[in-house]
Amino acid sequence: MMKTCIVTGGSSGIGLSIAQSFMAKGYRVCNLDINDGGVGEFFYCDVTDHQSVHQTIELIAESSSIDVLVSNAGVHFSATIEDTSPYELQRIFDINVKGAYSAIQAVLPVMKAQKQGAIILISSDQAIIAKRNSFAYNLSKSALASMAKTTALDYAQYNIRANAVCPGTIETSLYHNAINAYCERSGADKSELHQEEASLQPLNRLGQPEEVAALVTFLASDEASFITGSLQVIDGGYTAQ
Repeated sequence: MMKTCIVTGGSSGIGLSIAQSFMAKGYRVCNLDINDGGVGEFFYCDVTDHQSVHQTIELIAESSSIDVLVSNAGVHFSATIEDTSPYELQRIFDINVKGAYSAIQAVLPVMKAQKQGAIILISSDQAIIAKRNSFAYNLSKSALASMAKTTALDYAQYNIRANAVCPGTIETSLYHNAINAYCERSGADKSELHQEEASLQPLNRLGQPEEVAALVTFLASDEASFITGSLQVIDGGYTAQ
């Protein structure tokens, strides 16, 4: 029987690579996004809309099991606490945290009935360390790490595993958008800034979305059946410094 993986935000960047990786492994992949990335089955869903997330996942569950949830949808925002408006703080939490909360809450009844399931939250190395000008984003990614650990403990009795993947600097459209925005504000040269970012990593390069996807698919597999409640860092050694 074909297994089903739900990916939120699976139309670009890390999410797209994750969707492609599960497709290659023979999964039915359901992509919940506001844009169609052309991989798997697309379900228009704004993760900030709690009811829409529940309705979409209930629709998927009508025709298949839900074996894996990858909560990946997220946005970046650079600012100190002083420069973060209440609106921006709410926006970051609605997408990055509330979206994950809604998706996990929606899949749990199905996974409990199945007595199995794997939940993977895409957090960040910022769940481990702080970075400058990243108040709201850092806060949201720390919340996801906490969500993985508490969910792991609460639902271990149902053979449901929950883990958080904590990528460092990964070369995605999100990364390039952040770099472009910084260069527009500061006047910095993008190629120089890109090289500086690479040189900050002990492996002297940026990570690639496919590398994160490989870790995610491993965590969803039977080979990772004893891994739950963990924060899996994939950052080229950055947080080990």
